[in-house]
Amino acid sequence: MIEKLQNSQLEMAHQIRAVFQLSYAVEAELLGATDFPPLRRPLESYLKSDNLFFGYFENDDLAGIIEVESTDQHIDINSLVVSPQFFRRGIARKLLEFIFNRFDAPLFIVETGASNQPATELYKKLGFEEIKQWDTDFGIRKVLFERRVDK
Repeated sequence: MIEKLQNSQLEMAHQIRAVFQLSYAVEAELLGATDFPPLRRPLESYLKSDNLFFGYFENDDLAGIIEVESTDQHIDINSLVVSPQFFRRGIARKLLEFIFNRFDAPLFIVETGASNQPATELYKKLGFEEIKQWDTDFGIRKVLFERRVDK
């Protein structure tokens, strides 16, 4: 089941951050990153964020989260994380499809590490196209994907 998360509530913000930390630790390892900024994201950032957070629950466990920023022109998928104990169950795909159905936007954008093969493969399967790649100041090669929706 997918539901909107109340990230401004302290207990929920703790749960969100816990899933992010577990997932990003795996991504940092995949990318060979010794310095991975998402792992330094403080609890307050979740509490005060104006972004929308949606969570996928398996039983009562928060298994995956998608964080989006909605503008008039597009939906920016800021984060898509799945707790490692729930990997390979299609949760990331379900969260993305939920966002595609929930928002009537002509464009969806997302970034990830270029070496994050599970994420890049999923985005391509769901119709995202690679737009560009670049190197960050912290030594990670990133890739930008876009998914255009014809109206």
